[in-house]
Amino acid sequence: MKPIAALAAAVLALSACATVPAPAPQQDAFMANLNALCGQRFLGRVVTTDAADADFAAARLVMHVRDCSADEVRIPFWVGEDRSRTWVISRNEDGGLTLKHDHRDPQGNPDGLHWYGGDTTSAGTANRQTFPVDDFSIELFNAGNASVSTTNVWAVEVHPGRLYAYELRRPNRYLRVEFDLTRPLTQAE
Repeated sequence: MKPIAALAAAVLALSACATVPAPAPQQDAFMANLNALCGQRFLGRVVTTDAADADFAAARLVMHVRDCSADEVRIPFWVGEDRSRTWVISRNEDGGLTLKHDHRDPQGNPDGLHWYGGDTTSAGTANRQTFPVDDFSIELFNAGNASVSTTNVWAVEVHPGRLYAYELRRPNRYLRVEFDLTRPLTQAE
């Protein structure tokens, strides 16, 4: 066998062995819990007391679970009349989950700090996944004069029939918003 043909055969054989890591059963269950909410909207409230969140706490907070699949769920998060935010939770190539924050201006263009977030570093649970800030986001925050956010850790909880929660933590900062899953909003609300 010629050296090039032998090398090609070896590369082909090795690539056949390469597999994408399987998602953890806890993450499958977590995504199933999110998908069970698809098409529904829920009212939320800030449950932490940081003064930095006064505007959020005073606004009407609504999440709308939509655009759902086994691999990705998009959750627009409305703060009063501001509809610029969407949480995107998806499977990543490492077999874990990724949380990204999609921020858009009224025309639908990426706005300001956009597409920041993180990846799970453990299997988590069927009810809670944690997302430490990723390298892309650290670079984005440093470039966008938001270096305080380079240690962010986000968490999302889904307790079926009871509660959905979004958290942001970093030194000297903790925000938690909880949504009541017992009462989906109607179209009129």
